[in-house]
Amino acid sequence: MGTRPTIQKVADLAGVSRGTVDRVLNNRPHVNEDVRERVLCAIREIGYISPRESYRQQLDASLQPFSLGVLLPNWEGQFRTEVERGIRRACSELEESNVRVLIRRCETDLPQEAVDLLEAMRAEGTAGFAVCAVNDPSVEGWIAARTAEGIPCVTFNSDLPGSRRLCFVGQDIYAAGRVAAGLLYKCTSGQGPVLATVGNLKFDGHRRRLNGFRDRLEELGFPAGHLTVRETYNDYEATFRAVREAIEEKPGLRGVYMANLSVSGCCAAIEQAGKKGQVHVVCHDINEGIRHLLRSGSIDFTIPQDLEQQGYAPLLLLRDHIRKKKPLEPDRFHGQISILCAENFEFQPPVKAEDRIPSHLTKEIRFR
Repeated sequence: MGTRPTIQKVADLAGVSRGTVDRVLNNRPHVNEDVRERVLCAIREIGYISPRESYRQQLDASLQPFSLGVLLPNWEGQFRTEVERGIRRACSELEESNVRVLIRRCETDLPQEAVDLLEAMRAEGTAGFAVCAVNDPSVEGWIAARTAEGIPCVTFNSDLPGSRRLCFVGQDIYAAGRVAAGLLYKCTSGQGPVLATVGNLKFDGHRRRLNGFRDRLEELGFPAGHLTVRETYNDYEATFRAVREAIEEKPGLRGVYMANLSVSGCCAAIEQAGKKGQVHVVCHDINEGIRHLLRSGSIDFTIPQDLEQQGYAPLLLLRDHIRKKKPLEPDRFHGQISILCAENFEFQPPVKAEDRIPSHLTKEIRFR
């Protein structure tokens, strides 16, 4: 009792040899029908599964179709281009293993829109979710409820730390902010004033990046009163205005930390004010625009991250977790933090221009 069913136990229960059980299992001839039925009854009674049948069942389970859902924020530019490239790459692999991917994109930063889009994908029977969304209790609560139900959720690029998600995929954002602080501190010889422009502090990734920057400046002895923070929502015009106003209000501005995507807006404001070379700029990511600004001396340093991998990896992790029961590490940071400048950025492979995800895959459910 309580031990694993074996072929010998089947033989003992049926009163036959192991060879006879083997012939029945493999449907071979020369077995009396009464004996065959006795063996089959014994197999059913003790629940014996042959290695071949066990393998077949595992194979059937590995090919069982299911869906994964991806929720993206309403960010454009480099984030969208590279993350979507990673999602496309994952989709082509997952298609071969009978996994369908649903993709939804938020049009606003309203938490309820994110929850509605997630719930709509859940209604379609989605078995797991990859999420980059605004950090709000309603979004975190929705993911925590799915985790409690056994539906795995992975966050990427910007985390939802209170959501009980199984894994975060992305750069160590806090550490990247600390690196940026160290670079700008050296560029400005530790002197202020300094401006930090961030995208949207409703996103955990943006907050953590700023926190890392602030904490490291404080450790270096930089006066907190010499740091100004502006939220510019990854918008060119908002960034341009914030930098222009900072230069007007603080003529001695020494540096700008660009913790958002609109780096060109920052550099345009500095150049228009005639401050190029006097106001140092440290930013994140690498694209053709940032390459040009590095080459021209408008940017001192940039800290890249692998956005394509952030679109690709969560879907493959979810597939393996669901199909193969592979455990997920709480954090999957991608490699060491790199620093690029005018002297070494040419060694970075150029960003490829590719089509976005087909519109029929990113059919959006509009927020009302």
